[in-house]
Amino acid sequence: MGIRREAAPPTPWSQDLAEPTIDPSAYVHTFSQLIGDVRIGENVLVAPGVSMRADEGTPFRVGKDTNVQDGVVLHGLEHGRVLGDDQQPYSVWVGERVCLTHKSLIHGPAYVGNDCFIGFRSTIFNARLGAGVVVMMHALVQDVEIPPGKFVPSGAVITHQKQADSLSDVEPDDVAFVQDVINANEALRVGYVCAGDTACITPIRNAGDRTTTPVSYGDYATSALNSDDNGLKTMQPQRLSPDIVQQVRQLLSQGYRIGTEHTDPRHYRVNIWQSCAPIQSTREGDIFSALENCLAEHAGEYVRMFGINSAKQRLATLTIQRPDGKPVSVSKTAAAASPSSYSSHQPSNGALSGNLVQQIRQLLNQGYRIGTEYADPRRFRINIWQTCSPVQSTRESEVLAAVQACMAEHGNDYVRMIGIDPVAKRRVTEVTIQRPDGRPVEGNGHGGAATASYSPNGTSGAASGAASASVSQQVRQLLAQGYRIGMEHADTRRFKSNVWQTIPVEATHEAGVIAAVENSLRSYGDEYIRIFGIDTKAKKRLAPIMVQRPGQSPAVSGHSAASPAPINNGHSAHHNGTASPGPLANDLVQQVRQLVNQGYRLSLEHADVRRYRSGAWQNGGIWRVEALLRCSLP
Repeated sequence: MGIRREAAPPTPWSQDLAEPTIDPSAYVHTFSQLIGDVRIGENVLVAPGVSMRADEGTPFRVGKDTNVQDGVVLHGLEHGRVLGDDQQPYSVWVGERVCLTHKSLIHGPAYVGNDCFIGFRSTIFNARLGAGVVVMMHALVQDVEIPPGKFVPSGAVITHQKQADSLSDVEPDDVAFVQDVINANEALRVGYVCAGDTACITPIRNAGDRTTTPVSYGDYATSALNSDDNGLKTMQPQRLSPDIVQQVRQLLSQGYRIGTEHTDPRHYRVNIWQSCAPIQSTREGDIFSALENCLAEHAGEYVRMFGINSAKQRLATLTIQRPDGKPVSVSKTAAAASPSSYSSHQPSNGALSGNLVQQIRQLLNQGYRIGTEYADPRRFRINIWQTCSPVQSTRESEVLAAVQACMAEHGNDYVRMIGIDPVAKRRVTEVTIQRPDGRPVEGNGHGGAATASYSPNGTSGAASGAASASVSQQVRQLLAQGYRIGMEHADTRRFKSNVWQTIPVEATHEAGVIAAVENSLRSYGDEYIRIFGIDTKAKKRLAPIMVQRPGQSPAVSGHSAASPAPINNGHSAHHNGTASPGPLANDLVQQVRQLVNQGYRLSLEHADVRRYRSGAWQNGGIWRVEALLRCSLP
């Protein structure tokens, strides 16, 4: 059966009817399909089920020694182009010695440099990957340029350039793993070519030699291979679930070591654990092997693993085996490695709170650097701070260790953490993280520059003036849609006459905007404050959102932009459980306007008291906005 390759169909944008060109040394399986101007280089392996369809975007180029595995799809947009290494335009350029693994999607315009690895079901679209980039499984890389030698973890969504620039470097183990895959697929290509050649395959069939050892497919796969009596490598059942494997990889990527413990059911009830054999190695294969040995040795017991940081503290403890054999549920928060391992309260011994760890992680993910400062009580009152040792690293584990070291060294001083924009060379946030009296940090600063109690994970601040989770979320949504943020304030008298005064907001990044919102909440604590999005291209503003009322918590606290706040405007008075007719509350009108401005349609449902208790609502249909704004509550 011949290779399934076809000329490109005639279209309004292309009439050349180009056909694929395949180097004689390449192997393309007959169950794959190549259409249009697809150029396959030397020693390329194209496995079954591959689709390279250069009928819209064109041409495609696949460099020598590259392996394209089962189910891979290459396609491109009509007008999208990238510049190949030969300085010619391409819709999709795939370099040399690249691994496109099972069911990955490369959609042009896309450039994949030499020695890259694209993991299972990952998608590359409108992106450029430098040489040696490793993209693991189920990742999305879109609208960015990944610098050479960077590592994209499994499940990552990289759609902003700052995310791409802050990725960690590929480790030597990753390079070795990719080389193993290349070697294995080169052996497969040679084998497939030989299988189609009678002169090549006959001596092998006659010899019946079964002693050849397969090529390794990576550390973890190798750890699960055992030799049988005939010398063949056979796959044994693996005790580690994919979630546990992912947890180990996350801990290792953050610079932690791995430890394990076990206990029988009786000692488990009183929380007495014994250590398994220490794991000295930091190689994935050795660690997975040690974990499986511990599980096998203590098959009728509980087994748990944990990370160990440079300060010899344990974190992210996770049970990985139960004596009854039931599957172990790995929560997504446990797999995050750090936040759950720290106390939720601010300790006095230099440990980091969960909120602070989350703040540092988000600042690093946004491309900022971290700094620390300290001040004794006398200098704190006059706002004179001294710098701790500079934090040069951008690796999360090293930054956390440096922050902890500063807190421990200055245990009797105030300590604050600073987010630094390295491009603009200015501070984006300041957070007091330690007090000399050991009291919990309120996050509102004392005697000096206002300290932003910015909470990236959406929790509201403890002190007055901290933005609620809803306000933070609304700011985040507006910024994500490309809007700038504006703010206004008005005292009670001006509010009644709808006269507002502008609060300047210079920042365009999330941390700086939320810090500005919180500063305004503190500065105008007895006034109305509202925020709004600004469309800089159309030079217009969106409907404002009230975030503070005099003497009250932020008006939208606990409600998202798509979830109206409780109606209480003085017109819809409730008497004995019934509501009298009245117009819509201002907050609800603002919510409606915001949804409409974002392009949504509106729908209503109604239920009487009996149906309400059983959650049985009836559809009120899709309403026109004018009718909705004119309607009254039932």
